[in-house]
Amino acid sequence: MKKALSLLFVITIIAFQQSEAQWVQTSGPTGGSIGTLAVSGSDIYAATYGSGVFHSTDNGANWTTVNAGLTDMQAWCVAARDTLVFIGTQTGGLFYSTDRGISWAKSGTMTNITTFAALNDTTLFVGTYSGVYRSIDTGKTWSVVNFGLSTPYIYSLIVSDTVLYAGTSNGGVFRSTNKGTNWTAVNTGLTNKYVNALCIFDTMLFAGTNNGVFRSTNNGTNWTAMNTGLANYTSVKSLIVSDTNLFAGTTNGIFLSANKGASWSAVDTGLTNKQVFTLAVSGTNLFAGTNGDGVFLSTNNGANWTEINAGLINIGVNSLTVSGSDIFAGTQNRGVFLSTDNGTSWNRVDSGLTNLSVQSIAISAANIFAGTSGGGVFLSTDNGTSWNAVNTGLSNLYVNKLAVSGTSLFATTSSGVYRTTNNGTSWIPTDSGLTNQYTGAILASGTNIFVATAGGGVFLSSDNGVSWAAVDSGLGENSYVDALGISEDGTHLYAGMRGNSIYLSTDNGTSWSQAGYPNAPWVSCFAASGTNIFAGTSNTGNTGLYLSTDNGAGWSEKNTGLTDSYVMALAVSGSDLFAATISNGVWKRSLSDMITSVKQHPTDVPMRFSLSQNYPNPFNPNTKIEYRISNAEFVTLKVYDVLGREIATLVNERKSPGMYEVNFDASKLSSNVYFYQLRSGANVETKRMVLVK
Repeated sequence: MKKALSLLFVITIIAFQQSEAQWVQTSGPTGGSIGTLAVSGSDIYAATYGSGVFHSTDNGANWTTVNAGLTDMQAWCVAARDTLVFIGTQTGGLFYSTDRGISWAKSGTMTNITTFAALNDTTLFVGTYSGVYRSIDTGKTWSVVNFGLSTPYIYSLIVSDTVLYAGTSNGGVFRSTNKGTNWTAVNTGLTNKYVNALCIFDTMLFAGTNNGVFRSTNNGTNWTAMNTGLANYTSVKSLIVSDTNLFAGTTNGIFLSANKGASWSAVDTGLTNKQVFTLAVSGTNLFAGTNGDGVFLSTNNGANWTEINAGLINIGVNSLTVSGSDIFAGTQNRGVFLSTDNGTSWNRVDSGLTNLSVQSIAISAANIFAGTSGGGVFLSTDNGTSWNAVNTGLSNLYVNKLAVSGTSLFATTSSGVYRTTNNGTSWIPTDSGLTNQYTGAILASGTNIFVATAGGGVFLSSDNGVSWAAVDSGLGENSYVDALGISEDGTHLYAGMRGNSIYLSTDNGTSWSQAGYPNAPWVSCFAASGTNIFAGTSNTGNTGLYLSTDNGAGWSEKNTGLTDSYVMALAVSGSDLFAATISNGVWKRSLSDMITSVKQHPTDVPMRFSLSQNYPNPFNPNTKIEYRISNAEFVTLKVYDVLGREIATLVNERKSPGMYEVNFDASKLSSNVYFYQLRSGANVETKRMVLVK
């Protein structure tokens, strides 16, 4: 018996270790676009665009994904009754669950499901882009019921006693009195026929349109506009009744009517996103699903709103940047998030960030820069707590990427490269010799700066961006380069080509040759760890994360557990690799899970200038700092506080080429953030460290 227990224990340990060797979704960033909310008892379901379905049993305080069996994560709508739940998706069609979303099965063959309605326990209706479908056996089989409908685009359905109403795209409202067999248009007085939402309040029928709310008191025969207090040209996406109040979710926030639509008042205090696509009621709790910021809760009839997104991760992340123990994530429409505990938790840090589409984040000493799509560059000097725009001279505010080289910051745009040497106070264009102005990925390596273009290959500047020269021999004509990466020792430069895999240069871009093919047509990002190079890809088909341990000659998939294979950015932090995805936030995996053997650098490989992250970090009171220099030069290594005051000089002498390690004793300093800066000739690099006592 003891042997059996021992064997069971060993098997359990092995199984556990294997289950751990995969990607794990971190806890954020949270939020995202909510298509529909549905409430059934204590269960709340959220259909999201890109991440499937989320389920909460505690009034939205916590959410979990429930996607087992769901083949399409573009969930447009959800309906629930007791343990039975239906999900309508874009291309995957209709799915149902009989166990509160634990597992899903396909129902019917229709696609583009937009809305649901139930006449009774067995007779159900779904609206699609190809009309209305009816089931008389609780969703087991479906038949189309479109006779009389002048448009197939159904946006909303609702049942009043035995009468069924359908709101359509540019066709107005249709009514059926025989379970959908026949339809009749009922649009007199309905001046906007794009009907997004329908609602029954007592004996009245309300329609939410692309231009406000309309009310009918005679089953849709006549309509009257009810827009007093609504913002002009408000597109109403959702209508719902709570007790004696009528709420409208619109593209301009949430509005309340206490007199059945006669007048409206805005109720959106605390609502950080006013594009409200869906509303749901559970007792005295009112829920709002937004286009980008997830779900909000009000417990006082909309007077105040609180974000409730714990576990709800349906957000695209464009960039990842690591500084010491801090990881910054730039998101598509949610600004900047910060994790200080290796991804265990994330906090939104974007006060003053007036453009929330963050494409790139770069860090220089105590300065954090965020490049946005349409808002230019923002600067934070307090670790992201507050931001200010720094755009003087930056004539193109659509920033693609940022890169720091010494004391200079570079921004790539569709109209060339810009440079600032004073932390964004002023910018100048630096594109002499840059024959292709559409610039994207940018990489600084010592005194060399590489920039990728859309259709012009790669350019190199060795004079801080003053002039550029094409370095694209072997890349081919009109090369679209989407990503640049470099090995840790600086000897191997990688270019991710659109449709043509990965190219490698070992002579600073003078010549290129095609590396191995990772079976993915669109490489979006790189990350290096030792002699290993990771490539993130973002296209349909065989995509995700790939690893090469032989300088790009061969690639292997490293996607176990990664449910979102569109990888937008990669970053190494300590012993982990982090991946930013297009719809599902940030993921993490241990480097040791993927790298089984590490090739040692040959002793004759020339070193490049580099400054490593101190270890440990955070520290108390001692930490080690490693650096490399490539030439015999005078070297300084100094420590500064957050105000830029010099605290200590660790190195101040001429050094031969090589790798060095210095101990820093901070026993006389107080807990705080400090910066250490290495200078060797024209090379400058700064990193951040945290002293915690």
